[in-house]
Amino acid sequence: MEQKEGWATIISSSTLMSLALLGDALIYAILPLYAEDFGLTIPMVGILLAANRIVRIFIYTLISKLVIRFGARALCIIAAIMATVSTYLYGVSIGFFPLLCARILWGIAYAILLLSTLAYAVTKKSEAGTRIGTSQAIQRIGPIISLISGTWLVSIVSPNNIFLILTLPTSISILIALILPKKEEAQQTPKSSPVQLTKPSRLDVLFFIQGYAIDGLFAVSITLMLAENTSLANAVLGGGILLALRHVGEALAAPLFGRLGDRFGALKIFMISATLTVVGLLLIAFNEVVSGAIILLIFRGAIASLGPTIIAQRFDAKEIVLDNLARLQSWRDLGAAAGPIVTGFALLYVSAELQHLILAIIFGMTLAFSSSKICSNLK
Repeated sequence: MEQKEGWATIISSSTLMSLALLGDALIYAILPLYAEDFGLTIPMVGILLAANRIVRIFIYTLISKLVIRFGARALCIIAAIMATVSTYLYGVSIGFFPLLCARILWGIAYAILLLSTLAYAVTKKSEAGTRIGTSQAIQRIGPIISLISGTWLVSIVSPNNIFLILTLPTSISILIALILPKKEEAQQTPKSSPVQLTKPSRLDVLFFIQGYAIDGLFAVSITLMLAENTSLANAVLGGGILLALRHVGEALAAPLFGRLGDRFGALKIFMISATLTVVGLLLIAFNEVVSGAIILLIFRGAIASLGPTIIAQRFDAKEIVLDNLARLQSWRDLGAAAGPIVTGFALLYVSAELQHLILAIIFGMTLAFSSSKICSNLK
């Protein structure tokens, strides 16, 4: 019975996250090519797409303490309300600062939901990879639907109105948060010092580069690369499909590779997945955009589940696991925040393909020097 209740909670919290992600998923496909409709320039778009991640960098450790202290349910209710408000603001805001407020609000909501869903998933160490992978697969359903339907609807209704439409299903996340189990006992905030962002492990460094390359550079530049060879409408639709594939890849790869990590060791499967991520970056660099994107996005999903699984397998105490997960996500978001900002300015001088080549070389070299030291460098 306890195992069934545990899985029911994982499914509920993951569905909550899936609905909360609707607006955020679509904004990556809409904002770069419809910047003028929102009163923005491309550099402004880069900053806005990075803003939510910049916020998260500085609050993950605080959120991990709050989850321990007050329980995940209370924080999930707050986060669901924030996600609904931010999606609504995407629909009514014109100009940089109103949209910046919406992105900051979403950043706080996502930090809460990410660590809360991970906290539910890592309660059973022997099945951590399977649980994390299944949770992430459910979370991707909403973004997939949002990207495919939203990029199609943009030719029928205005970009702003699409986000207003998405506000309604996003609000359902509030109801789901309210039915999460109340029996969680609040605990005292751990007295141990928080994990510092300034002291990354080897795993953190790899997640930083992956975040920069895929959630930053690739996410911002994919529609622009497609627009070089097709119409604006087709580029938006194609970019939306490929960005949706990012979530499809995670939905399929996360549970599969999470299970493989439980069986054969998360670190071994992680290294294989990271190596194939480098291959995807190289293919994009040499103009094989679609095939490179498919490889890149499938193994992004694998890495997303395997990194937390390595930590869950390494440590026993819940507060230590959450501290390390908080640091891992902080470094990933630092990379994903730097990616859109740097890409937005670098595209004025350096092609997206060359930027992917540079990232492939950096990722490959870092991976080669980190293979035997990841776990020993965790704190």
